[in-house]
Amino acid sequence: DCQVSGLGDTQFSFRLRQSGGQRNTHFGDDGEYNREAPLTLQRESAHYFGYVYFRQVKDSSMKRGYFQKSLVLVSRLPYVNLFQSLLQLIAPEYFDKLEPCLEAVCNEIDQWPPPVPGQTLNLPVMGIVIQVLATDTPLTNAQNLLPAPLVLPSVHELDLFRCFQPVLIHIQMLWELMLLGEPIVVMAPSPTISSEMVLALTSCLTPLKYCCDYRPYFTIHDSEFKEYTTRTQAPPNVVVGVTNPFFIKTLQHWPHLLRLGELKMSGNALTQARLSALDSEVDRIYTSYKIFLHKDKTLIKRLLKGIQRKRPSEVQSALLRRHLLELTQSFIIPLEHYIASLMPLQRAITPWKNPPQIRPFRQEDFMKTLEHAGPQLTCVLKGDWLGLYRRFFKSPNFDGWYRQRHKEMTQKLEALHLEAICEANIVAWMKDKSEVEIVDLVLKLREKLIRARCHHLPVKEETLQRVGLYIETIIGSLPEDLQTVLHHH
Repeated sequence: DCQVSGLGDTQFSFRLRQSGGQRNTHFGDDGEYNREAPLTLQRESAHYFGYVYFRQVKDSSMKRGYFQKSLVLVSRLPYVNLFQSLLQLIAPEYFDKLEPCLEAVCNEIDQWPPPVPGQTLNLPVMGIVIQVLATDTPLTNAQNLLPAPLVLPSVHELDLFRCFQPVLIHIQMLWELMLLGEPIVVMAPSPTISSEMVLALTSCLTPLKYCCDYRPYFTIHDSEFKEYTTRTQAPPNVVVGVTNPFFIKTLQHWPHLLRLGELKMSGNALTQARLSALDSEVDRIYTSYKIFLHKDKTLIKRLLKGIQRKRPSEVQSALLRRHLLELTQSFIIPLEHYIASLMPLQRAITPWKNPPQIRPFRQEDFMKTLEHAGPQLTCVLKGDWLGLYRRFFKSPNFDGWYRQRHKEMTQKLEALHLEAICEANIVAWMKDKSEVEIVDLVLKLREKLIRARCHHLPVKEETLQRVGLYIETIIGSLPEDLQTVLHHH
């Protein structure tokens, strides 16, 4: 969907919604993998990633004058590095030898172990072994294998510096726009640049989860085309990467446009005044957004000095990644401290009453904590932090963060309650209770036990076993007819 012919071999990625119907998965338990995996590596529940290797070469024997073919790997896992490296091995062979080659590769991939977060994967394919660590920290010392493996430093990390180099001076603004979940159009000269920039943008909030939608490469044929281009409602919270200049017109009501690379364009496509400079200017951001925090000039100077000194790109990327990580942590730590203070005290959790509620999150109360325990403790950047928090509260990223934390705290409360029940003297409690109250307790304890197992609550196995024994002890103290009913219940 771009105006380039004779591309040769290119690689890019896209992301698409899973269509309606049941969201069942044949990958076994997603939950177990996602509980262990860092946010950046979790398996998607409602979207697929497509990883593409596209070949376009002149061929006069073809009707259109070109040989054009794509090999696409579809997965719920965001392992962009691993899957693109895999395609680099498979696709050229496939274009030569066609289906039999794919069949052999699929048989090998079927034998691969499931990814376990934090473990090194050794993945044999086409006579070599790909070695990579399934974690968000790079693999440094490879294990010795013969023949020497193809070692990937990371399953998913992009060369962040190479992606952001054209727009380094806007890095602060881009971080804020991503934090706030703003709608952004990335206009790029090729699908590769488009998809890398979108993936780089979504990764710059680590360790905070980016909870909005994103499309590394979007074309006019995508099923959400109408939904994204409509003017009857505000643009959705999506970062969309495009290459077709037609989008400049159809998405001109979107608030932020990041334009990259070199595009030859005719003037008539540009109807809007704010875009009139597009013909001559590239690597720019078109927006009326005013940043809340001051730019970090020291960082930009260090990176520019690195370019002059020909510092390796991975070193530059590490500097940039650390800066973004520290910035996000400075922003999120006060929120983490405040939400932790909403948890009831442990002594308020008693065995025979439902656990107390988590106190509500009050934005104004949180704002008051910032004076003494705000981001200024860990971050040198000055600016309107309060304004940034206020705007963040309206974003899907705050909503996603709060729901996740609330869920974790609720599960922690349930776990503490089960432990309190284990510590209690159940026989003493039963002395003056009626059969109805005792039966009611049995049913409640059973329900708690089932919940703890189904939701994988953070409870020790011995605690769960003790609760199971408690239930049996209580049932054993009841008349036989009730015992029979409860055993069948």
